[in-house]
Amino acid sequence: MTMHLTQPTELLALAGQTIGTTGTFKILQDQVDLFADATGDHQWIHTDPDRAASGPFGRTIAHGYLTLSLVPSILAEVLTVDGIDAALNYGLNKVRFPAPVPVGSAARATVSVTAAQQKPAGIEVVFRVIYEIDGGTRPVCIADVVVLYT
Repeated sequence: MTMHLTQPTELLALAGQTIGTTGTFKILQDQVDLFADATGDHQWIHTDPDRAASGPFGRTIAHGYLTLSLVPSILAEVLTVDGIDAALNYGLNKVRFPAPVPVGSAARATVSVTAAQQKPAGIEVVFRVIYEIDGGTRPVCIADVVVLYT
């Protein structure tokens, strides 16, 4: 379910709270291949299913940065904020990829607000985004994402 805020200042009261968890989404080989084309990272472990079948994970895996690049769609699924001109990707405080994302995996992400503060340019929010996959024993990505709402 999406949390709906009527103004960006409401974000200030959310520090320390979980906003929500996305529905399940799949990471598909077509996405991985398009990401490889966009970034020039055509490492076989991502793009060659035949070779990857005999590799360490038994199939291709998604790029860590592909997983991370899904943050805007994840945030949009769990949160809407009215009364803003823009939500700007301001940076990352910390990112880790503790486990691989095998292509075809069913994933979901849980979003929490770890910090929110008023800045001269708007409301700066640090979201912790934790991705998990079905059958996984560890998160596949943990990211502290900074967004500036203006």
